[in-house]
Amino acid sequence: MEMKQPMMMDQEDGGKQEKEQESQENGRLVADSVAEKGPKSCSGSGQVSNGYPSTSPQSPREGAGAGTDRGSTPGTFRTLVVQQTSLDPPRETWSKKMDFLLSVIGYAVDLGNVWRFPYICYQNGGGAFLLPYLLMAVFGGVPLFYMELALGQFHRSGCISIWKHICPIFKGIGFAICIIALYIAFYYNTIMAWALYYLLSSFRTTLPWTTCNNRWNTPNCTHYLSTDLNVSWTENSISPAEEFYIRQVLQVHLSPGLHQLGWVSWQLALCLLFIFTVVYFSIWKGVKTSGKVVWVTATFPYLVLLILLVRGATLPGAWRGVIFFLKPDWSKLLTTSVWLDAAAQIFFSLGPGFGVLLAFASYNPFHNNCYKDALITSSVNCLTSFLSGFVIFTVLGYMAEMRNQGVETVAKDAGPSLLFIIYAEAIANMPAATFFAIIFFLMIIMLGLDSTFAGLEGVITAMLDEFPHLLAKRREWFVLGLVCVCYLGALSTLTYGGAFVVKLFEEYATGPAVITVVFLEVIAVSWFYGKYWIPAKSFKTSL
Repeated sequence: MEMKQPMMMDQEDGGKQEKEQESQENGRLVADSVAEKGPKSCSGSGQVSNGYPSTSPQSPREGAGAGTDRGSTPGTFRTLVVQQTSLDPPRETWSKKMDFLLSVIGYAVDLGNVWRFPYICYQNGGGAFLLPYLLMAVFGGVPLFYMELALGQFHRSGCISIWKHICPIFKGIGFAICIIALYIAFYYNTIMAWALYYLLSSFRTTLPWTTCNNRWNTPNCTHYLSTDLNVSWTENSISPAEEFYIRQVLQVHLSPGLHQLGWVSWQLALCLLFIFTVVYFSIWKGVKTSGKVVWVTATFPYLVLLILLVRGATLPGAWRGVIFFLKPDWSKLLTTSVWLDAAAQIFFSLGPGFGVLLAFASYNPFHNNCYKDALITSSVNCLTSFLSGFVIFTVLGYMAEMRNQGVETVAKDAGPSLLFIIYAEAIANMPAATFFAIIFFLMIIMLGLDSTFAGLEGVITAMLDEFPHLLAKRREWFVLGLVCVCYLGALSTLTYGGAFVVKLFEEYATGPAVITVVFLEVIAVSWFYGKYWIPAKSFKTSL
């Protein structure tokens, strides 16, 4: 037998039973094929070029002939066992199955679950929004989620090199995913730097965003609650929490806009440097180290959410927020924007198209049940979003009660300002405000770190798989260079006008690009995968 690649045959002449060996760690593939009947079984050549790993006979007739070798007797079958030993180095795998699940859950459950879902839900009909949300999850988000897990686990490749197995002409999709991940790293970690600034400012008896006698406050600063009988709220009034966020943390008032960003805030620069230092030492060794870190970063937010839920449910007026959150408005379902918001929310919540699921699944054993993993992790993600809605709106109901205003007036802000202004002000007016502020902003940092670990790991895995000879033995240095690039790219978001840059990245740099990438990815997998693919590894045999 002649072979173009290293090959080993386990076949003996005495009619001995043949033994198949399979090992996922060293990348060996075992394939069974059946020789043709009659004289052709002793002469001629065959081709084994399906390129797919197999651990069982291709048909019942093959299984019958696998136990014995009847030689070249006419009318009998003969099984040829071909085993290829890969020259590639063994691929790293997760230490435990739970490491993988927590990593995927930590990636899917991010800051958007805490601030975006509650706002989108009440804006689009409250409880009625759950219907389009669940439909989009079942028919859109979860299938895409499962598709990426299955592709990554089967081909054991990152988002760039995987296209040589699907259709090489679509390889640009992988590079586009890496560029989008860099854009996200430029602004997403800045939000964690803001949370770290709040966390450091929380170690005080009186939280700095509760009073109006600070150097950054203006004459319009008004600390207004229903218990303050001598204070009135006007159209020009600004809460101390809003002034702390805008004038002390962001310092937006020092920049007129995108055309003049101003200087870099050294406080935020140091906070972001600490965040990226934690990120580097969590992912520099691969999934062996990041899989251990997520045991803390992925589980701690759930503990804090439960604590805040219990505390919020005991506050006066909490029921007002819950009713406002869940009260269905069925007429909203007749508008197209509600269904579009549901699709966008489930899509960006589960996170297909960012290369992360491909990277994480590529470190799984070949026979791992990724279908079950997809159902578990996507269900946990959706339930977390629903739980976060109760955590947010119980506190918003409390704020509405304390201000004698409607919940819709208190909940008018969306995005990060919902957390850093409204929720921060509510915490400041609770008993034991310092404790709740510390655990809340620590939770925000943990939620962000999980997604950062995942996003950068998707880029690292893609580049290591695409350039193994150059980067395989230099992972630590490559990760250091990548983190430095992300930090330098994020400096523009740390300027006085950095909030405008964050908004620019969030609205235009990632959303439309990711949707386009996933659209092309689905087309490639649905219409080109398995049709125009020429196997990279083929075996030419002759007997």
